[in-house]
This record gives sequence, structure tokens and C-alpha cells, in this order.
Amino acid sequence: MPPAKKRARTYDPAKIRAAVRAQFGNVREGVHALSEEQLAGPTGLGDWSVRELAAHIAMTVESVSRALDRDEPARAELDPQQMLFASAAFAADIAEGTRTLAERTPDLDALYADAEERLAERLAATPGTRLIDTRAGAITLADHLVTRTVELVVHTDDLNRATGSAVPLDRQALAACTRLLADALAVKAPGASTEVRIPPYAVVQCVEGPRHTRGTPPNVVETDPLTWIRLATGRIDWQAALDDAKVSASGERADLSGLLPVVG
Repeated sequence: MPPAKKRARTYDPAKIRAAVRAQFGNVREGVHALSEEQLAGPTGLGDWSVRELAAHIAMTVESVSRALDRDEPARAELDPQQMLFASAAFAADIAEGTRTLAERTPDLDALYADAEERLAERLAATPGTRLIDTRAGAITLADHLVTRTVELVVHTDDLNRATGSAVPLDRQALAACTRLLADALAVKAPGASTEVRIPPYAVVQCVEGPRHTRGTPPNVVETDPLTWIRLATGRIDWQAALDDAKVSASGERADLSGLLPVVG
């Protein structure tokens, strides 16, 4: 079962919509620039090729349009944090769907163009309060789009690392992704003994223990957004990040290794 719900952070729906579209547009341009040799290369994500990763990114956006094509469910069951935890149960099905899509759709340019057009049309015609039914459960469109920033930012980084590309990260998408993964950590390890700082986007308190009330907290973890995202999704190891000075951690409860990855 996913961890219990915690009061959710609020996000500006208009900014999230713009961020999703902007980041998908960035990826579309990046994928278009890849050679067939690059597309055939490995990603380090299991046995996925770059082509399969590119197909998966398009699929995560197309899933929004497909959900809006279905009947509206009766009530919302998930917030963005719960959606992240619940989706892990469907990783095998998602991977299989990705492989099938990549095999059946050799023209990635057409795939991205169609996904981008359908998303723009449906977002223009649909309020954020509209409920959609996903394989993980029912969620509002506005909240589901917040989870898409995680998919897009994480996989843009995967694409860049696999191909040596420099597909840019939209600032709003990066901020939402960072915040949602930080909040997920606070849900997974409730408490207030450790402060996790990810400037300039997020600060959360987590881990059971003595509560900090004033001054500098006794247990502090600080890192940059991209390192945090890689840690939270299992792309890099906690100790390796410490050794490379990508993370600073002070205090006896500042070791997050047992809580990582937050989602996977």
C-alpha cells in the first residue's frame, strides 16, 4: 500500500500545463536531432534502448489524452504523491507497453507530433478539476499533470545522459518535479528531525526523532535539484553522491540511504 496521505502542496495549474507542454516540446526537438545510431544505443535503464526511452516519453504524455477520452470517474482517489507511489505497481506493464509502442512506431517525429497536438487540443478544452481514470486510480487532471513533470524531467535527464545531448529542462517543470519528489520523501518517512534542502525549489522535514523548533536543525541534508531527482529515482547511489560532494549531510539522522530511492 502507498504511504498515508499528507497535506498536499498546491501548484499553479496554468504554470504546470505550460511546463508540461514546454518540456515535451524540448524533448521532441532533442529526439528529432538524434541519429539512428544514437537511438539504437543503450540507456542504462534495464534493457531499454534510446528509441524505447523516447517512445516511453511520448507515451507518458499521450496517456493524458487517452485518459481524457475515457469516461470521468465518480471521485478522486489520489493526489500527486499517492500517484507516484501507486504507479510503481504497474512498472512491468508500462515497460511492455513501451516496447510495443517503439516496435510499432518507427517514425518518432510523427509520434511526437501527434502526441503534442492531441495534448494541446485536450488541455485547451478541459478544466483542471476534471477527473481522469488512470491504471493507478482516479485523480484530477491538474494533479495528474504535476506527476507528468516528474516523468518528463527524469526521462529528459535519462536521455541526456544516454546520448550526450543537452535537452534543456524547463524551470517550472524542474521545480515541480523537485518539490513532488521531496514531498514524497516526507510522506515515506514522516517526522521532523531531518531537514532536506534542495535550493532553490524545496525544503522538507522528515524522519522520526526529536523535533527541531528553532535555529539550525541538528540534521541537515542539502543538494541540488538534479542530484536530488537522480537520488529519489534511483539513478545514483547515496554514497556515491556523498563521495562526489554532490550532497552534504550532517547529523546522526542525515543518512537517507535507507529511504532511497523514494520512488522507482
